[in-house]
Amino acid sequence: MPDKRTHRGPAPEDERLFGNRMLSSLRLATHDLCWLLNRGYALHSAAELVGNRHSLTARQRIAVSRCACTDEARQRRGQREVTPTQLRDHELWIDGFNVLTGIEAALGGGVILLGCDGCLRDLASVYARHHEVQETLPALRLLGAATAAWGVRRCQWWLDRPVSNSGRLKCRILDLVAANGWDWQVELVFNPDKLLAESSEVIATADSAVLDRCQRWVNLARLVITQNAANARIIDLRVEPPG
Repeated sequence: MPDKRTHRGPAPEDERLFGNRMLSSLRLATHDLCWLLNRGYALHSAAELVGNRHSLTARQRIAVSRCACTDEARQRRGQREVTPTQLRDHELWIDGFNVLTGIEAALGGGVILLGCDGCLRDLASVYARHHEVQETLPALRLLGAATAAWGVRRCQWWLDRPVSNSGRLKCRILDLVAANGWDWQVELVFNPDKLLAESSEVIATADSAVLDRCQRWVNLARLVITQNAANARIIDLRVEPPG
């Protein structure tokens, strides 16, 4: 059945699952998961332990898992992060679906998670299919305006070829490029994560596995969301580092 949603907004149960009454429990669960990860527990088994202890739903468990990380990972990612001022006259490689869906969700009123590493992540992950929503073009325009203002020389977009409609999104992006004169290139590849992780260019993603391997990255989605989506529903599940 085709996805007929027009927004990448909240799920019907999100008000209950992520309302103010749940925040303290979710933060405590995130704290517990970080504690286990710091002691060598695998993410899957640790998340199951924490989820069971705090009686979390499947969606809440996903949220906590996306916000938690080890202290070492937090520190390493922070050391590799660059600021927009460092992007002037440089090329930027963009993890297309990862960045775009996060901004779409923020504009559409979906739950946006602020994790321990400072990244914003959504709960509207793209796996087998991407469909355009009302926020797609506004999100792309915000990205174009931001990267132009920062003086980015060129943006290289990487989209997952196996994701249905990736070719359609590429065409949509290139239409905007032609209309606005941006220096953007869009490529469909089978494994963008590997290319991004191994690139010597600055990359834009909130994918934890890529962040742990890349050389330099910019927190593109968070910067665009905080500057342009004042009404975004950001759920802060950060855990303070020791000391």
